[in-house]
Amino acid sequence: MTKSDVPLEHKTISPPDDADGPHPAVFVFHGRGADETDLLPVAQRFPDELFVVSFRAPDRLQGGYTWYDLDLSAGGIHQSQPDADEFRRSLDLIDESIDAAVEAYDLDPDRLGLLGFSQGAISTFALLLEHPGRFAWAAGLHGYLPESHADLTPEGIEGTPVFVGAGQQDQIIPPARAENAAVRLSEVGCAVDSNTYDVGHGIGPDELEDLLSWLDDRTA
Repeated sequence: MTKSDVPLEHKTISPPDDADGPHPAVFVFHGRGADETDLLPVAQRFPDELFVVSFRAPDRLQGGYTWYDLDLSAGGIHQSQPDADEFRRSLDLIDESIDAAVEAYDLDPDRLGLLGFSQGAISTFALLLEHPGRFAWAAGLHGYLPESHADLTPEGIEGTPVFVGAGQQDQIIPPARAENAAVRLSEVGCAVDSNTYDVGHGIGPDELEDLLSWLDDRTA
């Protein structure tokens, strides 16, 4: 299988020493309206041994891309949920793309991580609950646990390290939504590290440093 067989468009960052695989890897998911290059400046600071696969969402949105449309029936964007059908389609595309990328890039299936921002974090939390034991760790920044997955109690997820970041000034995804995700993930047995930072809907410097330190511990 080759890069062209991976359903989702993507960018990669290879380990600098060109070591033979299989490689530990992280799959990166951007936020609504961005693209696969958006989080690369962050990913370039990840531990050197990680093979980075940064996916592009499947649907166009203005100058960028989106993983799914929003269900605004509960109120404004700060109370939105993923559109159920589009969310399912997106998660299935991500699953297929992860499987294809593992083979195409000789990735270690026992050392795979997930990292997402905003919509990407929402997708990260959903994937983690749908596939307990498949991912060695996950990090979700400024996201929430969708209602469609909130009641899942998967076996095999116990002890999975999870990093949850939120923004105190975030008007898009209020911090309480990310904090609630951290609580629920703790309840199902994940080893959660979470914090709320004095930022809006974006990754601030303190949050980034905490994330990088946390990743160092995951890959040591």
